[in-house]
Amino acid sequence: MTGGPLRIVVVDDHTVMRAGVVALLASEPGIEIVGEAGDGRAALDLVERHGPDVALVDLRMPVLDGVATTTEIVTRFPRTRVLILTTYDTDAEIERAVEAGAIGYLLKDTTREQLADAIRAAARGETVLAPRVAERLVARMRQPAQIPLTAREADVLNAVADGLTNAEIGRRLVIAEATVKTHLLRLFAKLDVNDRTRAVVVAMERGLLRRPSGA
Repeated sequence: MTGGPLRIVVVDDHTVMRAGVVALLASEPGIEIVGEAGDGRAALDLVERHGPDVALVDLRMPVLDGVATTTEIVTRFPRTRVLILTTYDTDAEIERAVEAGAIGYLLKDTTREQLADAIRAAARGETVLAPRVAERLVARMRQPAQIPLTAREADVLNAVADGLTNAEIGRRLVIAEATVKTHLLRLFAKLDVNDRTRAVVVAMERGLLRRPSGA
């Protein structure tokens, strides 16, 4: 971070959204937009060329998504802070971004003042989280430790995600239907859910499914 204006690149595959962010920051003192990109690969070229203080990065983009882009920037250009700016606030999205090295996570309903303040804080090396994101992380931290699934429970869970009935699961795994029901009851207890659909949703959020449903 130099004594001049903060140098920013804006990365978003939606042209209108990207233009809106640039317009929001154009009149903000001490902040200079040095480049725009519509995908992660182009973003890396911009960061390499301009060495910005902060990269505002969307999550879902073509060529290279936001998480992969963040990982590359943090690894190759550690002086550039990555600030995620997205519409997605699921636990899985937030965790992936933070694990990739993003210093902050904002949502696109952020005001101009909040965005500018977040950019300045990120440039100083401070973690910046949208209030809703912070609440989700705190709630997640307060949850009791997850009880690991057994290999058989994982098999049953994947079969449920594939849409199989209890009888079909039994035939696939060569176990009795009553045993399938027992595994399901244990799964529900471990995931703190009451039905099969919710079990699949929660399992996907926690990364417990080996493959997406229907794969």
